[in-house]
Amino acid sequence: MRFLRQSLMGLFLAALALGMLAYAGDMVRGAILASLEDDRPGPPKRERVFAVGVVTATLGREVPVLQAFGEIRAERTLELRAAAAGRIVELSQNFVEGGAVRAGDLLLRIDPADAQSARDRAEADLADAQAEILDAEAGLLLARDELSAAVDQQGLQARAFDRQQDLAQRGVGTSAAVEVAELSVAAARQAMLSRRQGVTQAEARISQSKTRLRRMEIALAEATRRLAETEVYAPFDGTLSEVTLTTGRLLSNNEKLATLIDPQALEVAFRLSTAQYVRLLDDGRLTERPVEVKLDVSGIDLTARGLIRREQAAVGEAQSGRLIFASLTETSGFKPGDFVTVQAEEPAINNVLRLPAGALDGSGTVLVLEGEDRLDTLPVTLLRRQGNEVLIRGEGLAGREIVTARSPLLGAGIAVRPLRKSEQTAEIAPPAMVELSEERRAKLVAFVESGPMPEAVKERLLTRLSKPEVPAQMIERIESRMGG
Repeated sequence: MRFLRQSLMGLFLAALALGMLAYAGDMVRGAILASLEDDRPGPPKRERVFAVGVVTATLGREVPVLQAFGEIRAERTLELRAAAAGRIVELSQNFVEGGAVRAGDLLLRIDPADAQSARDRAEADLADAQAEILDAEAGLLLARDELSAAVDQQGLQARAFDRQQDLAQRGVGTSAAVEVAELSVAAARQAMLSRRQGVTQAEARISQSKTRLRRMEIALAEATRRLAETEVYAPFDGTLSEVTLTTGRLLSNNEKLATLIDPQALEVAFRLSTAQYVRLLDDGRLTERPVEVKLDVSGIDLTARGLIRREQAAVGEAQSGRLIFASLTETSGFKPGDFVTVQAEEPAINNVLRLPAGALDGSGTVLVLEGEDRLDTLPVTLLRRQGNEVLIRGEGLAGREIVTARSPLLGAGIAVRPLRKSEQTAEIAPPAMVELSEERRAKLVAFVESGPMPEAVKERLLTRLSKPEVPAQMIERIESRMGG
């Protein structure tokens, strides 16, 4: 009985399962047939329209700016060297690394004892030469007086000889007296010649004495110069570098003492590619173009302006491009060796358009707005890249509305909703400000005060840090340097 009941229950469940499977298959079949027989149209498809920013192309005059990196150098640098050998007996307190000196300041003194003795000897020799000239001049006066007396004596003897000849002709005198008078005339003539020779010798002695005096003057001047070379003075205002001297050190001749740098006469040297260099030429010559030099110091840019003055005469070995030099003005805070950013103005270009760099694609085309607010491509010529902007020129560009930002979804024939400048409500967000705690403010102030910054930069930073709210960017940059 139990077996029969279980058998009937199994048959009932099997029949129920087969019925449910048949019902499910019928439902699936009906759904498929219904979907195949449904001919109703779906919802209409709409064209996708993109919102784009556009600007109207207005061609004008633009001044391109070249950007390069350069190094600050000193235009006026002097190596101080020892012109005399000896021991250092005096050293200026400013004769140290980084010491500031003014023109005419005494920097150091070398032991002048030997040079002073040589000058004293030269001065004494000069006095002897002067005395010898006086003695020679006095001898010349005496020689001339003796010559004058000899001339007078010769005249008297000549008249006596003439008188004896006259007496002999009249028969009163004797031949012996005539001969004696003639001998006296010859002796007087010989004495006169001897006195003339004495005058000549006296004059020659004066000439020799003057020559010796000139030699002594030269020797005295040389000794005075050598004595002066024992003292080293600053030739111009500047700052000392490469100083290694101490008092008592023994110097050799021409030994390097230090390097004097004029901190007010600075220039920047920067390298350009040959293509960039050609843009600065005017009739084949480099023109004096304005430049601006920037040095980033803890969030504050040190800026100086100048003019391009010259270029390197030859390209160095294993180098390329051109090395350009520009003199700078108002160089407060700059030091030789600073690595700076240089921006040089090129000659102005006419009939060009300045656009964001995102408006130009790699194939040299821009998207312009056509009728029914659809896009089309327009080929242009890229003239310059200026940071995030480009300068372009193209035929039919003037007056067209150009898309300022390209994307992969935009192309020719795409419908757009233009956002013109009057419709773009972009607000410039003010810089983020942070209110500092006293502990954090004290750490920042201590870092700035102890940092190797110019005094003008320190003052500006400390002034900003003293305010209740401080720019977040400046705090971030200072703290990044503290972490470094």
